[in-house]
Amino acid sequence: MDCCGQGHPLAPRHWMWGEAPTSVAAMLTGDVGPRGSTAAARTTETASAALDVLRNSISVDVHTHGGKTGITSKAPPNGDLATAMRAGSLAVACLADVPDGPLLGRNAEGVLAAVRTPEPDQLYGHHLERLAWMDEMVASYGLRRALSAADLEAAHKAGQPAIVADVEGLDFLETKLERLEEAHKRGIRHVQLVHYTPNDIGDFQTGAIMHQGLTSFGAEVIRACHRLGFVCDVAHATEDMVKQAVRIATKPLLLSHTALFESKAMGPTPLTGRQIGLDHARAIAETGGSIGIWHFFPSLDKYVDGLKEMAEIVGVDHVSIGTDQHVTPGSVQDYTQWVHLVAAMLCGGFTPEETGKMAGGNYMRILRAAVG
Repeated sequence: MDCCGQGHPLAPRHWMWGEAPTSVAAMLTGDVGPRGSTAAARTTETASAALDVLRNSISVDVHTHGGKTGITSKAPPNGDLATAMRAGSLAVACLADVPDGPLLGRNAEGVLAAVRTPEPDQLYGHHLERLAWMDEMVASYGLRRALSAADLEAAHKAGQPAIVADVEGLDFLETKLERLEEAHKRGIRHVQLVHYTPNDIGDFQTGAIMHQGLTSFGAEVIRACHRLGFVCDVAHATEDMVKQAVRIATKPLLLSHTALFESKAMGPTPLTGRQIGLDHARAIAETGGSIGIWHFFPSLDKYVDGLKEMAEIVGVDHVSIGTDQHVTPGSVQDYTQWVHLVAAMLCGGFTPEETGKMAGGNYMRILRAAVG
């Protein structure tokens, strides 16, 4: 296949983030090759096609912690995320606060887990502190906070990187549903129900089964998410919990970061307990939702193969990119790599339309339905 020579011309638009095609080609390969060479021409064409996708669709990483100096690090608020997003032409990062972060460590089996019991309001306090961190970063370091799809459209038109404020695990609620409303008022628009700490919402994949799925309080939380206007994320939830959530949901659900169970593209991995099977994936797709694929693959080409594995099960309309930066070394550790990933998707056989859907369009559909 002649990569990116697929005959899908896209109208040019003013764009602030992308480099000129030749310089992006150099970034993609480390060199543009001898002048006039076929390899150089193909590389330039690839880079140009990737930038066309990013100009003409709103790209979204549906689950991230913002890199090595991001929200789960000990670094102060900074401009690293905005700078990297601009360099790689990523439009939107769903930036995830992790309320149970202070509790996490490796258990006796070497599995990431809550290794201590929280004090009352400890996780709530950590959550509020991380929201203040996010507020300062937005105020001072060149990011827009999006409260709606229209906000993302405006930011993209202006060429300004944006975040959707996210929370990974509603452990801070402590059955106080009013805290969810407070989070909405603070600008959160995307929430994940469970993480690594037992809570009153439901069971998570790597923990002991306590609730046989979704609790009655968990069902109440999902209804509140729909009422208030949150993207409801069921990453980390058990298959039983997900299927029960699907029966409650009246809006599309997201499962933001995972991969297909026994993914050949990933190969042997300690993350098997967080992968999902066919029925698990199809349950999300049935809501009109999407499944984000993390970046824990040995190369960008293998990452594309991981996207293909899921797309073969649920279709390209139900696959997204949720890198999970910065947790474990992966293939998109820095957002300057975002344009490389899009180019790899095009070279891997996805059309520009398919690539635009997975790189952000599918999330935008969910956001419009859930948030407005």
